[in-house]
Amino acid sequence: MTVYKGYLRIIKRNMNLILMYLGIFMAITVMFQTFAEEGNYGNFQAESVKVAVVDEDGGAFSSAFQDYLRQFHEVKKMKKDKALMQEELFYRNTEYIVRIPADFFDACVKGGEKLQITNVPGSYTAFYVDQQINSFLYMAGVYDAAGLTEEEMIQALGDLEPARVELTDGSGTAGEMPAYGWFFRYIPYLFLSVFCYVMGNVLSAFHKGDLPKRMQASAVSQRRQSMEGLLAAATIGAGLWGIVILAAFLLYGKRMTGSPGLAFYLLNSLAMLLVSLAVSYLVGMVVGGKNMQNKLNGIVNVLTLGMCFLCGTFVPLDVMSKSVKTVAQFLPVYWYELVNEYLVEYDGMAGSMRGQILEGIGIQLVFAAALICVVLALAKWKKGRV
Repeated sequence: MTVYKGYLRIIKRNMNLILMYLGIFMAITVMFQTFAEEGNYGNFQAESVKVAVVDEDGGAFSSAFQDYLRQFHEVKKMKKDKALMQEELFYRNTEYIVRIPADFFDACVKGGEKLQITNVPGSYTAFYVDQQINSFLYMAGVYDAAGLTEEEMIQALGDLEPARVELTDGSGTAGEMPAYGWFFRYIPYLFLSVFCYVMGNVLSAFHKGDLPKRMQASAVSQRRQSMEGLLAAATIGAGLWGIVILAAFLLYGKRMTGSPGLAFYLLNSLAMLLVSLAVSYLVGMVVGGKNMQNKLNGIVNVLTLGMCFLCGTFVPLDVMSKSVKTVAQFLPVYWYELVNEYLVEYDGMAGSMRGQILEGIGIQLVFAAALICVVLALAKWKKGRV
């Protein structure tokens, strides 16, 4: 096991690099998780908008309209003063101003005129208020066409209530992404970065000077040398995987241990570990010659960042175009992230998604096996050139 021990010695010298990427990984995970929780991404929630009403009518129908808006928003009255309106909007004391004209009922219900609206530029909440105002005026027009008097119409409109929506938790996640889902999403970046750099440096050390010729002349076969190298990579990989999973248990505790999909999370991360090891070993076999470190930096950055951006690590898969997803399917990280998306979305029902989950994990293992075959073939080809 001389080659194996040699690999481990060089890996030990790169421990600072491993610790650096562990720190980066933890920082990125915590940062994105914090942003997501503060932004409440992925959840829908009806918003209450600060609405100001300039009432030039002062009638019963105008009051009914304002009472309707109060079911959804914070409504206050405002004087007809252009400077005051601009000031209130500028300081965000109000987000939406609606002006009710004199003869509101005749002008807007019977005459079909539109209300004058002023809102904060670029505010998406304005569309929400617009929809409710249009709904009120539409119902008023329907009642008017049905022959109701203004008093009967006001009573009928007063009975309008916000729709009650009951959400069913079909996935078992209550519509929220588990915190540890963010942790596992960024694992490919950590594994690929650490292993590509470490294995690149390790293999470059074995390709310097006369060492390749001396190893070629040794009694240890090239195949065994390659297998011992892969075993050394697997050893450091198992150590890193253990540290990462231990960190996840320490960070999320019972939330993670109580997950029905925990076994699938672990299997998926192990599959990604094997893929990363195979990729890193291939990178180390390819990189060599002069300016080896610069070449390694370039290859690793393009490879890790490229796959992480294309395959859903840094950008969620559901916001990617169909063409990007089609290309990403030829990369192993895509299948890791796809499985992770299944687990995040159906955490409480992971068993029902067993087929899709195992398929994604199996495809990753196929990628890993194919890459190992390429590594062994490349090692044999290089042997003939020495």
